[in-house]
Order: sequence, then C-alpha cells, then structure tokens
Amino acid sequence: MASVVECLINNKARTNGANSVTHEVKAFLDYLRFERNLSLNTVESYQRDLSDYFAFVKSQGQPSDENSVIRYLEYLREQDRSPSTQARRLAAIKGFYRFLVNDHILSENPTELLSSPKLYRHLPHVLTVEEVTRLIESPDLSTKGGVRDRAMLEVLYATGLRVSELCHLTINDWWLDPPKVRCLGKGSKERYIPLGRVAARWLMQYVDVIRPRLLKNPNEPVLFLNHRGQPLSRQGFWKIIKKYAAKAQVSQPITPHMIRHSFATHLLENGADLRAVQEMLGHQDISTTQIYTHVSQKRLRPVYDQTHPRA
Repeated sequence: MASVVECLINNKARTNGANSVTHEVKAFLDYLRFERNLSLNTVESYQRDLSDYFAFVKSQGQPSDENSVIRYLEYLREQDRSPSTQARRLAAIKGFYRFLVNDHILSENPTELLSSPKLYRHLPHVLTVEEVTRLIESPDLSTKGGVRDRAMLEVLYATGLRVSELCHLTINDWWLDPPKVRCLGKGSKERYIPLGRVAARWLMQYVDVIRPRLLKNPNEPVLFLNHRGQPLSRQGFWKIIKKYAAKAQVSQPITPHMIRHSFATHLLENGADLRAVQEMLGHQDISTTQIYTHVSQKRLRPVYDQTHPRA
C-alpha cells in the first residue's frame, strides 16, 4: 500500500501552477472520461480534489491510508470547508482507490469503511416571474449583443438548460416545427426539450440576422458567439447575466443556475408533471427534481394566506 501511494506522491511536480498527475491518477481520469463518459468539467474537478488530497498527505510525511484520509477530512473541517465539499473530496478519493483495487494495483481499499459527511439539502434560490421578465427584457435590442443576449436568456428560461449546455448548443440543435432544442447533458446523454414560441421567435431572429454578422469562421458550429465570432464561454455568460441583473434591479444575488431553478419551480407551480420536469432537466433521479416541489409548497403559503376566506 505505502509503496504505491508514496510513488504517487513523490512523482508529483508543479507545472504551470498546477499539479501534474501520476500515471495511476491519469489512468483513473482517463477511465472517468472515456469509460464512465463523465464531462471534462467533472473530470477536472476529480483531478483538483485528488491533487489537494495528495498535497496534504505529502505535507504530513505519512503514507496514505485510512488514517490519513480521516486526518484530511479533519483538516477540511478545521478549514471550515462545507459538508458538500468534504463529501465531494472523499468521493473522489474513494473512487480513486476503488479504481486501483479493481485494476489490481492495490489489494484493498483503505477508504471502504469511511462514510461521507451528512449533507443538508438547501432549497434552491429562485426568481419570481416578474424578476425573470425584467431580466429577460433588459438587453438593448439596438445592438447585436443585445439581440443575442435576449435570445440566450429566452432560451435559458424556456428550457431550463445548464449554462454549459446552452453554450455548447450548435446551429443544428434546434428546430421550429415543432420548436425544440437538443442538448447533450451530463454523461453525454441526449435529451430534447420543447421551446416556447417566444423563445423560438427570438432565437430565429438571432440566427437569421445577428449570428451571420458575428460569424468569422463559416465552419463554426456553435450557436451563440461572442463579438470575436468565437463560442461564448460560461464565464462570458456569467458576466452578461450579472450585468442584466443589475440593470433589472433584481434584489437577490443572481447566478445563471437560478434561471434553471426558476424554470423548474414555475412549471411545477403551474401544474406541470414532476416526471416531465425531471426529463426536461435531465435528472437521473427524480429525488433531485422533487426539491422543487418543496420550493413550490413554501411559496404557496403566502398565496393561501392572502386568498383563502378563512385563512
């Protein structure tokens, strides 16, 4: 056990400010990417978590075993890391050692009996319909960027896409008859989502009028482009939505994911089927979608109190 892990630690080096990975860690990351079919962002998250753990083990001068993992979790608690961060780091470490055992590099998994910190699920923050409307109507439609941004915001709220999914849409991923979009979600799983007529109208205006004026490379497949004609990044969209949130005077701090939360909550508040919402969001487990029912019920109370004759 120790010889393998000491090799993992001793071979680590700083390259361009990031820890390089050893052969075993690289093999694990390749397994996640190509056999488990996880997204590049998820694989990079695993790499960062493992790098942090092995840096801690090296600083302690001790072999990596069950006790070192326990000490690492205690260190994270001392650093006031959230339970979700602790659980994610432990999941990465356990997954790595499980891979080593399955690959016959180790004979036993030192983390097998360790349990994850208890997580408390927080209700997602959502915008009101009025706030979403103000946000979507904020772009300046006299500019190319404004029309593009209006189309992006309309599509995001109409479909509940993740921002990464929105930014990876291609010119061939939407249809008008009937209006819908196709996206590749987590694990490259394909799903089709209906597109409302308003969002479809703005998207068509962007594609027909604005995108050709932004396009620099005629072979560029990505749907939404920045002013340089390159695919708009998640970071770029984050800046866009912060700008419009300030312009729309949205009271609470806003993130792009809040529009996804709002999409699901508003659908359920208006009687949408939970299974249909699950399918549109691309959730594997319906329990993930059920959290939005709690948000809906929480918001029903003031409505009940204001409208019921004997409330």
